[in-house]
Amino acid sequence: TRLPRSIAVRWCVPVADDFHARFCARARRYRYRLLNREVRPALGRQTLSWERRPLDAERMHLAGQALLGENDFSAFRSVQCQALHARRELQSLQVSRHDEVIEVAVRGNAFLHHMVRNIVGSLILVGSGEKPVEWIAELLAGRDRTVAGPTAPPQGLVFLGPLYPDNWHLPAEVTL
Repeated sequence: TRLPRSIAVRWCVPVADDFHARFCARARRYRYRLLNREVRPALGRQTLSWERRPLDAERMHLAGQALLGENDFSAFRSVQCQALHARRELQSLQVSRHDEVIEVAVRGNAFLHHMVRNIVGSLILVGSGEKPVEWIAELLAGRDRTVAGPTAPPQGLVFLGPLYPDNWHLPAEVTL
């Protein structure tokens, strides 16, 4: 009851002294939502990005599958990124359409600065038909941020949370 209205506690459990919320996580999940129609959003504009050009979510999904696995994600790394290296494991990437909203859901062991937004920005170019499906694999192999798509706007990106091994005995919603 003493927390600000912007914070709500869903569960709380005691953990061992060696548990660290950041370093014990084995996966992180993000979702990017994009309104795909000619008219910009009025409601939900703080949590929903917008693209007026028609997008093909199936092409975006197909292209995104080239990013799965452990790779060097330098092509999707911000110049402000302070990570020691760009190797990350992208465990899943799903692109789906729900009426006028395209949703990109990603899960990985870790993410670079702006990595998800840079991936989405490149997938938008594939979805619009401006770039071929194979282009995403070429970007990944080339490791050159300057030839990748633009960084997608921050609206629409939501951190869904971490996932932990079951040995920590946390609730199912955060356990692998």
